[in-house]
Amino acid sequence: MSRIAKKPILIPKNVKINIFKNIININGKNGTLKYIIHKNVIIKKEKNFILFYSYINNKYSWSLAGTTRSIINSMIIGVNIGFKKKLKLVGVGYKVDIKKNILILSLGFSHFKKYILPNGVNAICLNKNEILLNSTDKQLIGRVAAEIRLFHVPDPYKGKGIRYENEIIKLKETKKK
Repeated sequence: MSRIAKKPILIPKNVKINIFKNIININGKNGTLKYIIHKNVIIKKEKNFILFYSYINNKYSWSLAGTTRSIINSMIIGVNIGFKKKLKLVGVGYKVDIKKNILILSLGFSHFKKYILPNGVNAICLNKNEILLNSTDKQLIGRVAAEIRLFHVPDPYKGKGIRYENEIIKLKETKKK
């Protein structure tokens, strides 16, 4: 049995949750998120808590209940507080500009790389080398940050590229004669 699924989630006062059949809607001050619940997971709302149960008492169903609990917990945090990811561009001449909903990245190539931000993700350019992404959806902001990072993954020899804020790149030694 999943230990995570057995922990109830406390619902904050400014968050409203509606459960209809296998769809859960979560409304908060930062927006609204929706999630489709797997058929092996049972969700019950009692007073200020959300409880999770397994429809069938086996390992697979309890693991689904634990995963569902983690996703719904991050959704509640997202609509209440929100999530942030910070990306840094390291390299000579590397810079970023934001126009409307499009990131324009100059990464040392002969052309600019453009990335259109999906709905629900906002970007702020702190300076020419830093991007701050904000969103209510934890999965979406992680995917967007990973896609932006894939434009130029940090080089293991010089460390140039796009990296997360606290990411440490272990540099390799160059070839010696």
